[in-house]
Amino acid sequence: MSEPSHSLIFDPLRLSSRSLPMKAAFVLSGTFVLALASQIAVPMVPVPITMQTFAVTMIGALYGWRLGALTVLAWLGEAMFGLPVLANGSGGLAPFAGPTAGYLASFPVIAALVGWLSERGWTGDRVVASFLAHFSANLLCLAMGGLYLASLLGTEKAWALGVAPFILGAVLKSALAAAVLKGIRIYGGRTRLD
Repeated sequence: MSEPSHSLIFDPLRLSSRSLPMKAAFVLSGTFVLALASQIAVPMVPVPITMQTFAVTMIGALYGWRLGALTVLAWLGEAMFGLPVLANGSGGLAPFAGPTAGYLASFPVIAALVGWLSERGWTGDRVVASFLAHFSANLLCLAMGGLYLASLLGTEKAWALGVAPFILGAVLKSALAAAVLKGIRIYGGRTRLD
């Protein structure tokens, strides 16, 4: 008799075995982390440099694709209700119609992407794969944000103001994420068999 196949899953917070109330607490905690990361910013016009994308992709990697995307959606919901959880303490509906709308729309997508890849082993000990997961998510964020910004400013300005200045940051944030996740794997995370 053959044994069922097992897949490796990176689950350092052991969320797959936690209760629904505990998962809800993690979602709430995640929105708080995202709000804090949003305040770490270098003001630029029309799009500030923040640690949002780092936090969004880390939430995806640590929470998995479903809970990661849900957490990011909850955080964006808080912003829509007017809580000052976005960059520069902004909230309300204005950011979702302004120059940053495309980036905001990409956040649940990139959290899900990194979470999905992490659940398939693109994290932890596989540092290059982890970097590629985060970097591809960052590039997707820049593409979605840049396309929307191009509809407002034109392609050249969108590239110059909303994409090109952020590419080096995307590389650095992706490398930092891969290093942090490697550290989590070594010092307390776990890869388990389901």
